[in-house]
Amino acid sequence: MTEPTGAALLDTLDVADIAAALATPRPPPLALPEDDATLSSPRQAAVLIPFVRQNDCWEILFIRRARSPRDRHSGEVAFPGGMWESSDPSLRATALREAREEIGLPASRVSVLGTLPPHFSIARVEITPVVAVADWPCELCLQRSEVARAFTIPLRWLATPEHFSLVDIPGGRGRSITYRPFDGERLWGATARMTLSLLTQLLDYHGLPLPLAADDEFS
Repeated sequence: MTEPTGAALLDTLDVADIAAALATPRPPPLALPEDDATLSSPRQAAVLIPFVRQNDCWEILFIRRARSPRDRHSGEVAFPGGMWESSDPSLRATALREAREEIGLPASRVSVLGTLPPHFSIARVEITPVVAVADWPCELCLQRSEVARAFTIPLRWLATPEHFSLVDIPGGRGRSITYRPFDGERLWGATARMTLSLLTQLLDYHGLPLPLAADDEFS
């Protein structure tokens, strides 16, 4: 039997593989000027990146934010998450609390596997992506004032180069990534960059490059 490579490998990973891949962090593959650990006293936030297993395949759970004039990320695809609060013992706790509040995913149904290196938002918020596996199926209860929809995207689809492309960020601030729509939802911006960081780390652990279209920006 031929060994799976590239995107096809992702569905063969088990929970221990994912945790081991996260144990050796590597810098985000699309670093922006904001991704600078020397920024003074950034505000802290965390998001939860939940793996779920469906039909012998790994998928990632995303949300689409509700439309609101008070939310600068209104209507965007995102991960459940938010700002650290003084009552949170850790950023992992922040991610779990926000997932419970926003989509009704209880911490008892989630196993944290590790974290990715922080990403910084334009607003100079340091975002720690917390990677976990969630029991599935799980009945969710969306906080409609913040979340319009929760949905999953297959991990293999996310790693397929025909499904995403590089885009220039206005102001000469580097390049970002945008995906083709999946089930009517478009993944782009910081959430897409965190997704790319996760994919790169999983494949790098097995000595494989992310199967991208030819572009030396990712070398």
